[in-house]
Amino acid sequence: MGDRKARSFVVIMIVISLTALILRIAIVQFVNFTIIQNEASALETLKLLSTAIENYAKDHLGVFPAGLEALVQSSPAYIEKEYISLSYEKGYNFNCLRLESSGYTCSASPSRCKISGKKTFTMTTGQVLTAEECAK
Repeated sequence: MGDRKARSFVVIMIVISLTALILRIAIVQFVNFTIIQNEASALETLKLLSTAIENYAKDHLGVFPAGLEALVQSSPAYIEKEYISLSYEKGYNFNCLRLESSGYTCSASPSRCKISGKKTFTMTTGQVLTAEECAK
């Protein structure tokens, strides 16, 4: 009788271990998929911002906007919403460290490094894109 209970306990422990392993693999895959989606979305949003800024400069004789408000408030608007003022957009924070009449530098960094994204993207005047691993 005791031998049967011991085998049942071993079988239960094996099933629990296998279930935990499968769940761990599934969670890692889900996180990686989410990171890929967040990075693609951040890159597209940064390209949208950069294109809007470049178009604004073309329409204003090479002078870049002093702030993103000019892109939202102009008629017609160059972008629909000001991404910088949002707390974060799909796991990424956006900011334009330099936005002046001669050029710009805008970036997108993950709100939680290695969880919502692995890369920080930076777009500068002339739509020059750089990407680097985020630092924890």
